[in-house]
Amino acid sequence: MDLKRINDHVSVSGQIRPEDVAALKAAGFVAIVNNRPDGESPDQPDGAEIAAAAAAAGLAYHAIPLGREGVSPEMVAQTKAVLEGSAGPVFCYCRSGTRSTTLWALSQAGTVDASQIIAQAAEAGYDMSHLAGHLDRN
Repeated sequence: MDLKRINDHVSVSGQIRPEDVAALKAAGFVAIVNNRPDGESPDQPDGAEIAAAAAAAGLAYHAIPLGREGVSPEMVAQTKAVLEGSAGPVFCYCRSGTRSTTLWALSQAGTVDASQIIAQAAEAGYDMSHLAGHLDRN
């Protein structure tokens, strides 16, 4: 698991396995957000397996899969609600962390300056500069 810290409240990574959940709990995370649709790759665990491991560890689990259809306003709103409703750090994952970072970035639009969003993503290794026009909205 290659955890990338976006800020004090959000970290992302590529695909995790059920056995990674205990380490996430030990690291202080209170919620897991799955941004990867089931069945994308034959070697990925189903979201239900991660959800069961999260429940066993006492972590909240949210599925907001971002697939080929692209980002929807509902996905952005769901991401924002999870982040704002979590009383501690949130861990988000997909295949590489890019989709999770994209949804995080878009969920911050209008509340955090676009340059700060882009800079935080870049520090974690994700280029979100292509979203600059979307991040400036109020």
